[in-house]
Amino acid sequence: SQSEQQILSSKLECVQSVKDGVLAEAKCTESNLVTLFSQNGSGAKTQTQSSLELFQVETETLYKQVDSEDLYVTSMLYEREETEREVTGGEVTELVWKLCLAHSASFETADLFTTLVFELRHLSLEALKAVWQRSLFKCRGNWQPLIDALPSCATEACVVLMKEIIASGEVEEDKVEYFFWSLSFIPKPTSGMIESLATLLKSPGASQSCFLGVTALLHRFCSTYNSCDGVPAVQSVMRTLGKFLGGNCAVQDSEQLSEIQLVLKAIGNAGLAAASLAPVLSLCASLKSNPIEIRLAAIQAFRRIPCSVRVSDLLPAGD
Repeated sequence: SQSEQQILSSKLECVQSVKDGVLAEAKCTESNLVTLFSQNGSGAKTQTQSSLELFQVETETLYKQVDSEDLYVTSMLYEREETEREVTGGEVTELVWKLCLAHSASFETADLFTTLVFELRHLSLEALKAVWQRSLFKCRGNWQPLIDALPSCATEACVVLMKEIIASGEVEEDKVEYFFWSLSFIPKPTSGMIESLATLLKSPGASQSCFLGVTALLHRFCSTYNSCDGVPAVQSVMRTLGKFLGGNCAVQDSEQLSEIQLVLKAIGNAGLAAASLAPVLSLCASLKSNPIEIRLAAIQAFRRIPCSVRVSDLLPAGD
């Protein structure tokens, strides 16, 4: 279709000359052709030629020698020096105001937003709630900077605030989905996060992203925490998921079928934490009166359960 056609054809050619390990000269030719108006290679076309030439090399050292003990290897993603001063809710609220006034596509906006994310990490839950109450206004284009920054904050206080915002129904559905998607990227989940989010699974009409986001967080938590199945918050989530299955995943109608399929997928997401539900999953898979979709979903729910829980003993041979 017309929309799938390439609009711009570009070409860049460079020739570089290196002398004694130093770039001495570089000549580049760049051409851009708007193909929508092109006839046999002609049409709206631009061509740019550039040339760089090395004139001289400074002999003195242009950098200060540093002690090798001060050097370390790290990822460049989101690294920022930790501030020693105490961050206040008022300062964060002021940042939100500045973001509202800044041009949406500027370097200043990007820097302010990054600063907002890092400063949110220093606030307590009480301070965060106060900032939220003072930041309920919307900027141009209905943008709410705090809503977009919270998922990148990744502290327990930020997650608890997100949960309370979700429960209050104060934000649009697409932002709620964004919150849930972000849970799987939290690097160091805590039991407090899980305890707070567990209540959302019990709310009527909990969405698919709610089940999958919370259990993805649970999986990350259990991957870094030994004996996570003994943590009360983890047990609470698994009890909630287990109740949906009703002991053997029996279904009465298509709506319940879809619900149990989602719950089984969430249990598979949970990984190590789901070991306690292995006997129920076995019944769900082996019960011949269950729809084939449910039986297959129950088997797939074993995907992250450790091998120490012997699936071969739980699933009868020949069925």
